[in-house]
Amino acid sequence: MQTAKIDLLETYLSLYINHFEVLNHMDTKDSPYVILDVRNAPSAVKKDQIKGALAIPAKDLPSKVNELNKEKTYVAYDWTSGTILGKQALLILLKAGFKAYELGGALEGWKGMKLPIETLNE
Repeated sequence: MQTAKIDLLETYLSLYINHFEVLNHMDTKDSPYVILDVRNAPSAVKKDQIKGALAIPAKDLPSKVNELNKEKTYVAYDWTSGTILGKQALLILLKAGFKAYELGGALEGWKGMKLPIETLNE
């Protein structure tokens, strides 16, 4: 039983990437990561996003997945880690053969740590 729990937890954790791994590559020219904002909300509601994020709502991702670069690793995020859009986006990306993670802590954690964000134009 203990081994099964450990295996499950290791698999679960392998779906996430931490803020600092992404942050360390954020301003590099050849960053392996593309931060993907998958929130299904208009900019008037979103107001801001992680600096440099590519906004593709989760509802639109299946029709846009062919426009993405398979050489990159995608880091999807939603409002909070308790919401499911980041997980849905991760499933779509992994099924399509992409390297991908969900951002641990989501936007809420990123902002809580006062990491770089940018204001969206309304």
